[in-house]
Order: sequence, then C-alpha cells, then structure tokens
Amino acid sequence: MTHDTPLSPRPLRHLADVHRRVLTAAQLRAHGVSPAELAERCGPGGPWRELLPRVILLHSGPPTGEERLHGALLYAARAARQGVPAQPTAQGPHRPQYPDAVLTGAAALALHGFSATPPPDALNRVDVLVSRQRRPRSTGYVRVLRTSEPPEPQRVAGLPVAPVARALADAVAEPTDTETVRRLLAEAVRGGHCERAALLRELARARLLHRPHVADAVDAVFAEGRPAAEDRLYRMVREYGLPDPVWNVDLRLPGGPHLGGLDAYWPDHAVAVELDTRAPRQDDEAVWSRYAGKREHLERLGITVVYITPRKLRDCPEQQATVVRTALMASADREPAAYVVVRPR
Repeated sequence: MTHDTPLSPRPLRHLADVHRRVLTAAQLRAHGVSPAELAERCGPGGPWRELLPRVILLHSGPPTGEERLHGALLYAARAARQGVPAQPTAQGPHRPQYPDAVLTGAAALALHGFSATPPPDALNRVDVLVSRQRRPRSTGYVRVLRTSEPPEPQRVAGLPVAPVARALADAVAEPTDTETVRRLLAEAVRGGHCERAALLRELARARLLHRPHVADAVDAVFAEGRPAAEDRLYRMVREYGLPDPVWNVDLRLPGGPHLGGLDAYWPDHAVAVELDTRAPRQDDEAVWSRYAGKREHLERLGITVVYITPRKLRDCPEQQATVVRTALMASADREPAAYVVVRPR
C-alpha cells in the first residue's frame, strides 16, 4: 500500500477537498480522533505527518502548494480562537476561516497572479501577517510577521490575502538584489495590479524607500522619459564644454553600504548629477523624501549632488550647464570628500 495519496479515517471520510487534507490537532479531536490515534497515524510508516506544529497533513506524501498555504494559515490562526476554523458538516459547504491570519509577501503575490514570483509549491517560505498582540513564532517554512497595521484582506482562491501593495512591501523588506525588486514593481504597476501612488505610499509606510535595493528599483521602474533626458544630459556636457564625467555609476563606501546610483559623477571634484524624472508629480512625496535623504547622506561625505529635471534640460540647458560648472569650480574650496568606491551600474 502506498501512503502518497491522501487518506482519511472514518470520521473524516466526507472531507475530501484541499482544506480537509490539512487540519489542526484540535480539529481532528473534534472529529473523534484521539491523541493516541493521532500519534499512531503520524508515527513512522503512518499515513499522516505533522506539517507544522499541531498542523497535520492527512497523507504522507509531499504537500501541494495549496496545502502548504492552508497549513501556514492554520498554524498562524490556531491560537486565536479555540477550535478554529469552524468545521463544516457533511451537507454544508466548507468556508474556512482564519482569524487574524493573512497571507502576504511572495505567497500573496503568487496568488494575485504575479509571474515574477514562484508558484506556491515552489516557495521556500510563506509569510503570514498576524496582529502585534499575537505571539505565534516562525517555524518550518512559515514566517510570522506581527503588525500593528493589519491590512483588510482580499479573498483569493478562498484564502485571505494581503492587497498587492502591502504584499509587495513585505516581499521586498529583506535585502535582495535590485533586479528582483524591479521585476516585482514593474509587474505590479504595468500589469495593472495596483496604482503607482498606492505602491509608493505602502513602501513609504514600511520605511523601505531609503533602502538601496528598493530605492534603485523605484528609480528604474518609475522613471518617466529617462532615455530622452539622458541623451540631453550627454549633449549638455559635450556642447557646453564640461569635463567628461563617469556615467551611470553606483557609489559605495569601502567595505560599507551602498550610497545610491548617479547619472554622472566627477570623482576628482566629488560632484554628481542625478536626473529627477519624477517632478512635478504630486503623489511622489515619499520619493521626494528619499531623494532628500540620499542627497543629505552624500553631502555629509563631501559630495555635491545636482538634481536636474528633464524639462530644465530641454528648456534651458545652458543654465543647467552653468549650475554644474559652478559646482565643479567650487570643489577647490571645499574640504576633500570621503573616499568612495565607484562602480558601473
């Protein structure tokens, strides 16, 4: 006899859907499964196994993606209320409830239909939001995120899921490569999953816009008219006789943190130019705040940052060239800047 297919004891024979292939120990007791019987069935060679603490998989094979998501919610919701979720009857439909547990992060994005995230059965980790008053611990493949601002969940495939903006913010909260974040942001906005302003607000709420892996991705995805602006910047440097900078670089402290990307940088003068391709949008207050923080950080290191908008490059390039030239000339009167590592981006 193989144990790779779902098996159920007699009290559970009417519960065949995915929500019944994973149950808590309390639910099994409600169905008449004694602790001794449960221990026997989850023992070596038994037909069941413990998927998560006190969450039982009613077969011995690998869990499906749906079973892993359902198990994660059951684990996080288990302590919220005795006997949750409520049990259906043989005649009544199953409407699982998960008090105070909401899928977020990559798992939620996968359910929302993102192609940039792995499918549920390929996720190494499933993130679940619970309120800050709760105390479940992360375990196994489940990471429990406690929050004082739980989102209003959306129902996707019968499961409570965080809205796209919140799920994405939780997905990128841990440092990862900029390209991964860029793909997620691009799919969220260009794929019509959420509004640009809502996503920026959520990233600002989570205090992520100052983090390099998020900041650079925001710059890449939300920049408007960048190719034309870059072309005008090249022409301005050439036509108005400015010294040649290094183009499109990232700055880092030696052995330290990433300082941000720049469109042009004059290392001998510690002067940088960054194209501001977002102005004058009114929904970008959070991004303006990040710009100010980046500028202040660089200037504390002795690096002068000149922000130029595409409109000014188009309408008054000579004036913008004068601003840059003045900054270059003034560098001789400043204290030497901190040593930074310059890398192409």
